Amino acid sequence: MDNLPDKGEGICIIRSHGASLEVLKEIKDRGFEIVDLTCPDVKKVQNKAIELADEGYFVIILGRPEHPEVMAISSNARAHARSGDDVFVAKNIEALKEIEEKIKKHPKIGVVVQTTQRIEYLNEVLDYLAPICKDLRVMNTICASTSLRQNEAKTLAEESDLMVVVGSKKSANTTHLAEILCNITRTIHIETDGELDSYKDIIEKAKNIGVTAGASTPDYIINKVIEKLSKGENK
Repeated sequence: MDNLPDKGEGICIIRSHGASLEVLKEIKDRGFEIVDLTCPDVKKVQNKAIELADEGYFVIILGRPEHPEVMAISSNARAHARSGDDVFVAKNIEALKEIEEKIKKHPKIGVVVQTTQRIEYLNEVLDYLAPICKDLRVMNTICASTSLRQNEAKTLAEESDLMVVVGSKKSANTTHLAEILCNITRTIHIETDGELDSYKDIIEKAKNIGVTAGASTPDYIINKVIEKLSKGENK
């Protein structure tokens, strides 16, 4: 549901990405009981961002500004920061370069990371920030399972002519997975087995095809993709 009734009763479930403080207040004000199913790893990022803000750091969140997880992290950090201007979301290194003078002037810079970001992005940011910061504190809050999945997929990609990434194109961890693998071997990103037909020529030419998936991709969807590739129904 995108919109809450003006008044109501019952339970409102917070999904794994978490929710901003503004959304939580709105839910309570309208009479709903909150069941918070925010992922513990996401909670960890929120708490680290709060910790940095409480200690007077300029908080940089590495992630996509429009992503629900990042919006929740930002909301929590801003509630504890000295001002709203002391929290910044950087979707890429270019965004940071736009506020370089502000970073240089601030005495303390703190960094947290959206759980599904690439370690390569974090390393790139560290290389950029280290020479220009007086005091730099970095919290590597990338989810361990995300890092493990990315590393396993990279190994598989090195042995494959083609990688098939299965999962929602709106999923951050799935799209990041596809971005990583396309730098290693030819990669296609699909949501269902039906999309394999659009890549018939590519698949026919591949001798070794690897399949991986995002964290939230249901097993039955992955299995249907593998089954179709195994049977050669797309050919």
